[in-house]
Amino acid sequence: MIKFQDVTLRYAAGPEVLKTVTFEFNPGSFHFVFGPSGAGKSSLLKLMYLAHTASEGRISLFGQDVSALSRDERARLRRKIGVVFQDFRLLDHLTALENVLIPQEISGQDMTSARDEASELLSWVGLGDQLDAYPATLSGGQQQRVAIARAVVGRPSLLIADEPTGNVDDNLAIRLIYLFEELNRLGTTVVIATHNKAFIERFRHPVLRLAQKTAEIEPVQEKVANAGGLP
Repeated sequence: MIKFQDVTLRYAAGPEVLKTVTFEFNPGSFHFVFGPSGAGKSSLLKLMYLAHTASEGRISLFGQDVSALSRDERARLRRKIGVVFQDFRLLDHLTALENVLIPQEISGQDMTSARDEASELLSWVGLGDQLDAYPATLSGGQQQRVAIARAVVGRPSLLIADEPTGNVDDNLAIRLIYLFEELNRLGTTVVIATHNKAFIERFRHPVLRLAQKTAEIEPVQEKVANAGGLP
């Protein structure tokens, strides 16, 4: 699903953000990306969802070398990827429900069934009474939940989330991880960047640890049971 071979990233003439990073994630896997602030977690995810281009090395997504893709091919590939951004990137002129429906509209899904699914998903993340609310009227945590619902509503082949639980309380954060796990059981490959060591210890998925600009996958211990569910 994702393969990095000796990938280095630097911005313009600046220092290296990532250096000769090599790893691969199999289809249907669930990985945490962990590391201190400034270790390059967000930059690594941006390479995964094609927002940046590697300075050196090779990146493959869905078995394709991304450096060989045309603009149209890259756009088609991105439609298979759901992304939860740190800054949410909601459209201010659209309601919560309309923001969640954006991937469905792009993919040409029947909007009647899409609206029902999006409404149910927003209810599941605790926003069933905010379907018609605009982003400016929502708290940071509520906006984050809308962004998460938008990323998962189409059940993408690959879900990439950058600190998706950073603005919610612990109980809701655990519920959201259960949501990601349920999506993973349905076949989605999940990659979550986090600085929350407690989540890593609780959910026991493999960890890609970033340190000193390099990355290493740590072994995983026995995983605890899941009590969640996806609408």
